[in-house]
Amino acid sequence: MLVKLLEKDEELITIPDLLHQIKKSIKIDECGAIFTFEGIVRGEEKGKKVDKLILSTPDKLKTQKELENIAREVKEKFSVAEIGVVHYLGEFYTGDSLFLVAVLGNHRQETLDALTEIIERTKFDLDFQKEEHTTKGTNIIMSGG
Repeated sequence: MLVKLLEKDEELITIPDLLHQIKKSIKIDECGAIFTFEGIVRGEEKGKKVDKLILSTPDKLKTQKELENIAREVKEKFSVAEIGVVHYLGEFYTGDSLFLVAVLGNHRQETLDALTEIIERTKFDLDFQKEEHTTKGTNIIMSGG
């Protein structure tokens, strides 16, 4: 299982990289589904143009461990074969990738359900701070934790 919380310029991992990684699973012959998700920065938020977004967490090591726990729990809960998750921190602009997930499973429904749960739990359970710089000022949004 590949699970990483990275600074934007620390290491570049893409959806094709995650796909390559999860397809190395020894269970690949039993699988019939792969779902991926790529979360990107929106250029507009609530009618305001977003100039940039700064994403941080107060304790990177703690957040990394929590992200690993989410992936492990979801893998067990839905009995999927493999999961890859990468979440970036730092300064981002419209269209930049923030969050990547790939899930390999036997069938499409449990694979899609696993993907959805990882996305939702990461958004709501982890301690991230988003600083949106817009044409109308800066908004700070706390999540999870």
